[in-house]
Amino acid sequence: MRRQADAPDWLAPLLTAPDEAAPPSSGGRASAVLILLGTGPHGPDVLLIERSPASRHHPGQVAFPGGAREPSDDGPIATALREAAEETGFDPDGVRVLRVLAPRSLVVSGFDVVPVLAWWARPSAVRPVDPAEVVAVARVPLRWLADPAHRYQVRYPNGGSGPAFDLRGTAGGGFFIWGFTARLLDWLLTAGGWAVPWPVDDVRDLPASADRA
Repeated sequence: MRRQADAPDWLAPLLTAPDEAAPPSSGGRASAVLILLGTGPHGPDVLLIERSPASRHHPGQVAFPGGAREPSDDGPIATALREAAEETGFDPDGVRVLRVLAPRSLVVSGFDVVPVLAWWARPSAVRPVDPAEVVAVARVPLRWLADPAHRYQVRYPNGGSGPAFDLRGTAGGGFFIWGFTARLLDWLLTAGGWAVPWPVDDVRDLPASADRA
């Protein structure tokens, strides 16, 4: 991996932004996800996937690429890069890791997830490698995610609530993003300085398709 200094200046705030994650409490299986930022036709973007409705974990949900750690993985960075390559077909040699965030617990699925923040220094083509696991891969512009017209809160099945990003009907792959991925994106937009005021008091029911997932 190259030095962090090789990353563009617009990524600098993410290197020192507070990470407010609570310590894992589930004692779950170690896993990692890749928050891969690049520069595309619409400015800074992030790589996201949509899991197959038949996927074993979080079926039908939009997520960061990633998965469970294997015995051969040398830590969360190796896990995140390997899983992302297996899911999207990207070339990990073009990626520069910026920061490893604190692990987050996903109690429902039994995972302790480490987010790995990275810059896509040399982008490569992406696609769903195994349609049985991933049905869509997209580079989603951060300005689309930050747009208040695409943001509101949703009620979770357990009675809680959290941020959501609704890109259905846009060029953003028709993604509806909620749960763990939405919370991390909310942190990312704030930490990177891209967030703008959005209607946090607009709380809606989770769409039926997302609830089934």
